[in-house]
Amino acid sequence: MTTATETTKVVPLTCHGHSRPITHLSFSSTVDDDQFYLVSACKDNNPMLRDGITGDWIGTFIGHKGAVWQTRLSSDATLAATGSADFSAKVWDTHTGEALCTLQHNHIVRSVAFPNQPRPQILATGGMEKKLRIFDVSQSITSTNNTNGNGANGLNGASAHEATPPSYEIGPGIHGGTIKSIVWTHDPNVLVTAADDKMIRWWDLRSRGPISEYQVDGLIGSCELSPGSLDSREGAGVLSVAAGKTVYFFEGGQPGTLIKKLDLGHEVACVALNTQQRKFVTGATGDTWVRVWDFDAGTELETGKGHHGPIWSVSFSPDGKLYATGSEDGTIKLWKFTTGPHGLWR
Repeated sequence: MTTATETTKVVPLTCHGHSRPITHLSFSSTVDDDQFYLVSACKDNNPMLRDGITGDWIGTFIGHKGAVWQTRLSSDATLAATGSADFSAKVWDTHTGEALCTLQHNHIVRSVAFPNQPRPQILATGGMEKKLRIFDVSQSITSTNNTNGNGANGLNGASAHEATPPSYEIGPGIHGGTIKSIVWTHDPNVLVTAADDKMIRWWDLRSRGPISEYQVDGLIGSCELSPGSLDSREGAGVLSVAAGKTVYFFEGGQPGTLIKKLDLGHEVACVALNTQQRKFVTGATGDTWVRVWDFDAGTELETGKGHHGPIWSVSFSPDGKLYATGSEDGTIKLWKFTTGPHGLWR
């Protein structure tokens, strides 16, 4: 049984390279040879790809002309998606760095999500248009020759194909605010949106309508799916939401089913859950600390210090042995979350 009790004694790894605040971090699933990758979104317009274990820089995706608000990797790490203030989303080949397609919008794109499958054929986007859109990117992806599933180097930011792929809208007129986050569940037909109207909504692609919704008490800071389960059943993950001063945890495979909500007493910017250790990590808007909490007791276990600005994004690695934080100070830090040597902590 591994625990996080050592983490306050271990210096986190600091990843430099960005020049503006970090807005979002996302890990890939584990790919060949227990490798995984980390992608970061930043207000400097230039999302970056890194080795998820060491934090080593692999490459930068060049092409956006505005702040990048969210970025995600496909489960096999062959594709990256980004949403930007330049009114576009892009899909990138992580091996070559080529922008495979540019998805034009009429306002800022705040959120992007791939279905949880290798080399996905569709991408969901949302943002200040208040529209949840599904793009068919299959033609752009299959027109490339790269099929390397675990290489990610030589990023060069080649120009995207000109034609915007076809798309359709889910639930027109339902969102009452900016769509801050989109999360695809393990069911390829069900996805979740978190919007500035303080609503979490679950959507079914087959009916193109909402199947459940939940109103939170404050403005939403983050909404992410944690792998694993909090009980002995085969887990479809846990949906973790930070909103106002409260964190919410929903069953990943049961739309709208709340497991637990905890009032932390201060404004929370982001939350990530480690289901194996039954602990979660938060960043706040009012300080520069990362906090580790006991899920069952709701008590704070430890505080990690080192950032020089609020922490806007936090994410656990797929093996749960480390987590990453992204801050207003423009740095990413990797924090060890297991006993014994791991990665560069030797």
